Order: sequence, then structure tokens, then C-alpha cells
Amino acid sequence: MDIELFVNITSRAWALPILSKLHEGIAARQAPLLAATGASRTAFAQSMDHLIKMGLVERNPGYGHPLRPEFRLTAQGIAAAAIASKIQSVPVEEGRELLRRSWTLPVLTSLYAPSHFNQIKRNLRSITDRALSQSLKAMESRQWVCRSVDQDARPPRSIYRAVNTGAVISKITAPEIRFE
Repeated sequence: MDIELFVNITSRAWALPILSKLHEGIAARQAPLLAATGASRTAFAQSMDHLIKMGLVERNPGYGHPLRPEFRLTAQGIAAAAIASKIQSVPVEEGRELLRRSWTLPVLTSLYAPSHFNQIKRNLRSITDRALSQSLKAMESRQWVCRSVDQDARPPRSIYRAVNTGAVISKITAPEIRFE
């Protein structure tokens, strides 16, 4: 999976939990998935529509009712769901909502090695400076990212590294994602 696809998946808060639950074998109908994810009906519908448009999930033809459809993973969706399941299985004491933010997982993925702000930005071409800064600050406040200053560089520059829960998630996602 390439990083742009990963960024696109994470742009909807409930996309990864839905993929994870489908991978775990939860019944692929709306009611069981809603109960398993805890998403609201509106957020669930938006995330599911997004996954269908991306080609990761499709309606299962011949199954379900038009108002209560059944879904299944596509071939590409199976690979994405496996990664989502690994991420969702990470024990998070607090901050589970941080995983549903758009840029948290792509930024952690790019922190597979300690990086400067501009290196992260180069890996995630579509991220803005503001979004990257806010994401790093939110993860730093949860102690998922550690910021230090490289005093040897002129001018001194910040170096970011994934730590604690952030490091665990980074180790799961980085080998699975290609930066192009």
C-alpha cells in the first residue's frame, strides 16, 4: 500500500475501525458494524461510502436488503484491513480518538526513523505545515512523539521520533507502507 492511499483511508475517522472489524469477521451488515465500532449512523455511512469509493469495500451482490446491505472487502481492501486490524489491536490507555484524526497514522508511519519537520512533510506531500504541526503537538502531548533539538545543526532544528504507543504503531505501519 502506498502512503497516499493510507492518507486517503485515514481522512475519515471511522474508516480504519470499520476495516478492522471486517477483517476480524464481524458480520458485514450495518447494525453489527455500528455496534462494534461505536460510530454514529451518519459518520458510519460517510466512512462506508468513502471506503466504497476507494474500492476497498463493496456491497455483496445478492445478499442483504437494499436498505440493509451487506458489505465485503475487495482484494485491495483485504490488505488494508489487515493493517487496520493490527493498528486497532494496539493497547491504548487513553487517546484512542487520536487514532481517528486524519494525519495521526500517516505522520507516525513517516516517523519510522527520527525525522526533521521537513522530512516528514516531504513524505506526506499533501499535508500542510499547520496540519503537521498540530498533529505533532497532539501526539507530543500524549507522549506518542518526542521532540528534541539538534544543537549541532546550524540553525538548530527539531527532531521528532515516535515513542511509547506511537513507536508501536509506527513499527506496525512503516513496513507495510511505501513512500513514493
